[in-house]
Amino acid sequence: MRLVSICPSNTELAAYLGLTSSLVGVDNYSDWPEDIQTLSRLGSDLDIDMEKVEQLQPDLVLASLSVPGMERNIEELKKRNIPFVIVPNPKTLTEVGESILFVGEATNTSDKANQLFKKYNRFLEKYQSLCKQVEKPATLYWEWWAKPIFTPGATNWITEISKLAGGRNIFEDMPQASVKTDWEEIVQRNPDVICFIWVGVHKEKVNPKVILKRHGVEKIEAIKNNHLYILDEPLFCRPSPRLLLGLSKIASILHPDIYPEFTVNIDPLLDEEVEFHF
Repeated sequence: MRLVSICPSNTELAAYLGLTSSLVGVDNYSDWPEDIQTLSRLGSDLDIDMEKVEQLQPDLVLASLSVPGMERNIEELKKRNIPFVIVPNPKTLTEVGESILFVGEATNTSDKANQLFKKYNRFLEKYQSLCKQVEKPATLYWEWWAKPIFTPGATNWITEISKLAGGRNIFEDMPQASVKTDWEEIVQRNPDVICFIWVGVHKEKVNPKVILKRHGVEKIEAIKNNHLYILDEPLFCRPSPRLLLGLSKIASILHPDIYPEFTVNIDPLLDEEVEFHF
């Protein structure tokens, strides 16, 4: 099967299902796994070169509507009669797991998808058990974007990740998936931990010195105690099974005495012996 993915999270879902060798083209933002680096690049996820897609003669395009503006991709795929599926846009960790099943069915890899889905859920169950051992959850502020400031709200997997990691998103009282706020509000809410996950920005390009110049920053507990972290945003911002890596990363930071040590080269779904790391 010749596959094309025009969204990074879809590329990652395909990889988990062992379909990397079936991919013939991906969007410009897809950066995992390493095996895809030599594939044809088809443009940004909001500006896909459909001429290139058509030339690749895919049996199936894994499309998405996760970002406003992606509708144009769907319209072009329909116009050109290119076979495609729209992978659902998850809002919760449960829905991310269900995306594995969806892509598995669409690509005739349902057996593999069911195995992954079960392992995915076992991992979440383990962390649900571990978080009950946390006596005092740490309060977390997550920053998705800086100007204007956007942070995850209640209806977002980051709030779930925070809880499973033994923490609490300080904006979990806001019903939106993404909350527009300002720095004065963050200072007032006074988080124990600050995590920067600027969407689309590699962590090496996030300068903590700029953050530390913000007004009133010295009043925040996270800054007083040196709990400011610049994290790999793909492990937190994309609705793919790699969110489990993000969960294990932040959990090991918050409560290293309770949660397993985070190991960058171990993936809880792909490593056959991951069960022994719990």
